[in-house]
Amino acid sequence: MAATLCVLAGFTAATPASAEPFAAAHFDFGGLPRTYTVHVPPGKPTGLVINLHSAGGTGAGQAALTHYDAIADAHGFVVAYPDGIDYSWADGRGASTPDRQGIDDVGFISALVTKLVADFGIDPNRVYATGLSAGAFMANRLACQRADLFAAIAPVDGTLGTNVGCAPSEPVAVMATHGTADPVVPFNGGPMLGRGGGSTVVPAQAMADRWRNINGCRPPAEVALPDNGDGMRSLRSSSACADGADVVFTRVEGGGHTWPGAPTVLSEQQVGRTTRAFDASVDSANFFAGHVR
Repeated sequence: MAATLCVLAGFTAATPASAEPFAAAHFDFGGLPRTYTVHVPPGKPTGLVINLHSAGGTGAGQAALTHYDAIADAHGFVVAYPDGIDYSWADGRGASTPDRQGIDDVGFISALVTKLVADFGIDPNRVYATGLSAGAFMANRLACQRADLFAAIAPVDGTLGTNVGCAPSEPVAVMATHGTADPVVPFNGGPMLGRGGGSTVVPAQAMADRWRNINGCRPPAEVALPDNGDGMRSLRSSSACADGADVVFTRVEGGGHTWPGAPTVLSEQQVGRTTRAFDASVDSANFFAGHVR
């Protein structure tokens, strides 16, 4: 691990990039060793994506689920997969071990961004975050509190706790996705019971509308994505907003608590159905590529 960190710290933008030397690393933050996995594309990086796992997951598991490495390579993005304390995040709802312990995950991820931007010579105006479930709640919280760092976010199956304020210092582009039949994070908001306990969450549509209000958006236009015959329908509404901070919201009718386009990991009885009418990884990376802070 120490050798990995030395290699990582010594990387410059002129060095030929390969994922292998940077596969796993850590640094101390808040008195704790924090770990992450990082993938580096060939050539000079054009941006950074922070990809956040769900509750009970790991950074490496999120990399496998979302197959983001190959997609990031196509855009020249470095992609980092941090690990949460107790496999979760302090996303502000108070429903996780790190929340109850007072872990500063906003600070940790912000410090990780600062480190990776410096290590790999990344344009600080091209930093993005995505995540699933608890990782999506965390991505929303990052945009609310560190809009100075993130140009865009792409949360999947997660909004904010009703107790979490959102007053970003500047607009942040948002591409949000949520299934209407999500059995874990209710599409219509209200009480939910997650791995760490109960919380009350903002409805998915209301969260998109909140971002549209924050970003000064025009009324959205909705289109149906091509039907692939999986019995679900995906409707995508897009709004042009001030300063180019567009808001896109995809509603998967009949979709579960899953990452669209990803392989099935848990049973439909546990998480519901996964649409493959679109790929949330491909679409979010394309969205990120079009937005600069």
